[in-house]
Amino acid sequence: MTVVRVRGLVKSYGAVRAVRGIDLDIVAGEVFAVLGPNGAGKSTTVEILEGYRRRDAGEVSVLGVDPERATRAWRARIGIVPQNANDVYELTVRETVRHHARFYPAPADPDEVIERVGLAEKAGARVGKLSGGQRRRLDVALAVIGRPELLFLDEPTTGFDPEARRRLWELLAGLAHRGTTIVLTTHYLDEAETLADRVAVVVRGRVTALGDPRTLGGRATGEATVAWTEDGERRSVRTSTPSAAVAELTRRFDGEVPELTVTRPTLEDVYLDLIGTGGEEAER
Repeated sequence: MTVVRVRGLVKSYGAVRAVRGIDLDIVAGEVFAVLGPNGAGKSTTVEILEGYRRRDAGEVSVLGVDPERATRAWRARIGIVPQNANDVYELTVRETVRHHARFYPAPADPDEVIERVGLAEKAGARVGKLSGGQRRRLDVALAVIGRPELLFLDEPTTGFDPEARRRLWELLAGLAHRGTTIVLTTHYLDEAETLADRVAVVVRGRVTALGDPRTLGGRATGEATVAWTEDGERRSVRTSTPSAAVAELTRRFDGEVPELTVTRPTLEDVYLDLIGTGGEEAER
C-alpha cells in the first residue's frame, strides 16, 4: 500500500525555487531516507508532507489525505521527531510522556513506550537533566506514543556519540520491524545505509537518484578497486573484473597477495558523484 504519493511538487521562497517538481512513492512498512546537501529542498519537501508548509503546485497524498486539509484525526496517525524539540525541562520523563499521551485517542501505554526507548531508568528524571542521546530518545517516545502509522525523523542523530547513534538505530529498526513506516532525513550516509530500504537523493529541488542504497548509482556493478602491497609500496587498479585481477595477482605472487583488498564504490562515493557541486541554493 502506498502511504505517501507525491507528483510534481513545487515550492518557492520568493525568487528561490526550493522544490522543482519532485515525484515520490513511499510504501507501507518501509524506511525511506531523503538525502541531499544543505539547501537542496529535502526539509521543505518533508515539511510539506507533514502538513507544516504549503506547496505552490503539485499533488500530495499522505495516508490518503492531502496534508493541507489535514484533520486532527489525521495528525493522530503520524509522529514527528523534529531536528530541535522544545521540551518542558521541569517535567520528568514519565510526566512528559503521559502528558503527550492525552493528545491521542488511543495512545500506547506510557511506561511501555519509556521502556521501549530505553529510558526506564530515567523515568523519574527531569528532562533538563538528560543527556543529548537521552533527550533524543524522549523525542522518539513522544512521536510514537500515539501509535503512529507513519513516523518522520529530521536528522535524528545529529551531535550523537557513536554509541548513542547505534542505540537509536536499534530502536528505529525495531519500530520498522513492527510495521511503522519511517521517513528519515539525514546527512549520515552510514545511517541511511544501515536503516533505509530505499533512499532518494535530492539536489537543487529535484530527485536525482532513487533506489536501494546497496545498488544506488550502480554501486553493485561499478568498478572495484583491487589494492595490494608490492616492493614496499601500496598499489591499486580499478577494474570491472576484480576476480580476474585477483587471479592474476595470485599467479604473480605464487599464492598469498600481500595486504590484498577489494572494494566497490561506497554509498558516500555514489552520493558525492550525484550531488556534484549542486544543491547549495538557499532552501529558505
